Amino acid sequence: MRISFFFLFISTFVFSQAQYPKDYFRSPLDIPLLTSGSFGELRSNHFHAGLDFKTQQKEGLNVYAAGDGYVSRIKVSTWGYGRAIYITHPNGYTTLYGHLSKYAGAINDYAKKKHYEAKSFEIDVFPEPGAIKVKKGDVIALSGNSGGSGGPHLHFEFRDSKTERIINPMEFGFDVLVKDTKMPVVAGVMAYPISDSASVNNSQKPILLQLSQQKDGSYIAEKVNAQGKIGFGINTYDLADFTTNRNGTYSVKTSVNGTPFFGYQFESFGFDESHYINALIDYPRFKKTGQRYQKLFMKSPYDLTIIQPGKSNGIITVLPNVTTNYKIELSDFNGNKRDVTIPIAFEKQEVVVNPDAGKTPYFLKAKNDYNYKKDNVTVFIPANTFYEDFYLNFDVRGNALFLADEEVPIRSNLNISFEDASIAEADKPKTYIATANGNSSRYNATTFKGNVFSTWTKGLGRFMLAKDTVAPRITNLNFAEGKWLTKQNTIQFDISDGQSGIGSYNAYMNGKWILLEYDYKTRRVVHYFDEAIVAEGKNDLKIVVTDNVGNSTTFETNFFRSQLK
Repeated sequence: MRISFFFLFISTFVFSQAQYPKDYFRSPLDIPLLTSGSFGELRSNHFHAGLDFKTQQKEGLNVYAAGDGYVSRIKVSTWGYGRAIYITHPNGYTTLYGHLSKYAGAINDYAKKKHYEAKSFEIDVFPEPGAIKVKKGDVIALSGNSGGSGGPHLHFEFRDSKTERIINPMEFGFDVLVKDTKMPVVAGVMAYPISDSASVNNSQKPILLQLSQQKDGSYIAEKVNAQGKIGFGINTYDLADFTTNRNGTYSVKTSVNGTPFFGYQFESFGFDESHYINALIDYPRFKKTGQRYQKLFMKSPYDLTIIQPGKSNGIITVLPNVTTNYKIELSDFNGNKRDVTIPIAFEKQEVVVNPDAGKTPYFLKAKNDYNYKKDNVTVFIPANTFYEDFYLNFDVRGNALFLADEEVPIRSNLNISFEDASIAEADKPKTYIATANGNSSRYNATTFKGNVFSTWTKGLGRFMLAKDTVAPRITNLNFAEGKWLTKQNTIQFDISDGQSGIGSYNAYMNGKWILLEYDYKTRRVVHYFDEAIVAEGKNDLKIVVTDNVGNSTTFETNFFRSQLK
């Protein structure tokens, strides 16, 4: 049997070209570094942009500047990184510290001033270069659990100050501080028939391969008998010492008969590339099972710069008289490696193709614009909203729009419009387009003109018009009206809305706006008395909460407090 290399290219993978300073930066914490998240780790709709360091399951640890520089950005968000600091360093890099509980010193004073100037908890401000200088080792904040954090930890990342590309912190010597002697883990390998005439082990659907572990920790897969164009996918994660967290795998490389074929490595990527995670993974399988199989091929090429696609984008054409030895090499940043070898042979297999399987009247080419209309509903899909061509499910039944399903990965927003002349003028501001999948309903920011209601959304599934006339709820959590609160440090309230969601919240003490810090995870707003807004003796408090369609609730109370020591 002859060996053919017709689909190979003679090359070697060259991933890392940049030289990064290995001993310039210090740890942002003064405890042993244990990771709960790695750079490039596969998250919901994005690649993780830094390292997550454990903080001993508590908040309030000192966070230190990793190097000399100045604070270039302060951002406080209900979501995302929560309370965050950006420090620009003279060597061309910027460090970011996220999910903080409190800022320190001049940073805290500056942020507080900006909160009150904007009369908003959420701020995104850029101090003048050099206005807030820091030295390596200065305490800049306390660790926390703010924003979209699932537990106390510190998010830490590096960026190129000019290009804002995100860089793996391990490249800056942090691999020395994070002990890792464990090989990446293989949780499964899938084989994918790609062309209409392709099959793998007599299946036209993706199949899970049986793996046999060898003494050295590597795996050999069952023999793959196939025809046509095929590819592979792998479910993998990495472990570090002293922690059980399943982190992402740094590097995945494949070869065919010893020649590099397809691969990627998480050294650096741009923020505008992060959404490509939904093209990299087997998205339908993820939505069904929660498992993230990383596809080692590109059926429709996309611009993710971490990938070395090779000449055939990772797609193998299996032909008669060809012996193929396919190999997957996994490695973490510390050099721990594990291999998976897959033998492939051609086998003529009977393929029964159902020409109507999965087909609808709406074949969508991803690079084109489309405008679909039925009854009172219009859907506009701009070019490149989706990653691949596919048959779109589009229908309107019982005043509801059914658009694709959640197993189709979407790249950017599309527009949905409902026309309804039966809605009274007074009700139009309270009406919105809701995503109603299963038992849950989600608000979409909606505008209206005349009888037409429109929204831009990245959601798919079932949509319908909904009306919200119920005002938000405000619950006092830690004091009774008219009580003395001299020994308390805070006042706290629960705010919630069961339909369109919280749009805004404001509080006023003795007629002056005061800062409320909001945590969406607990639905709690908190005001700290150390802001020196409170008056000696009696204080009148008013809180106003408005939902996303304008329903508003006002809560008024009073309390007494003494500042005398």
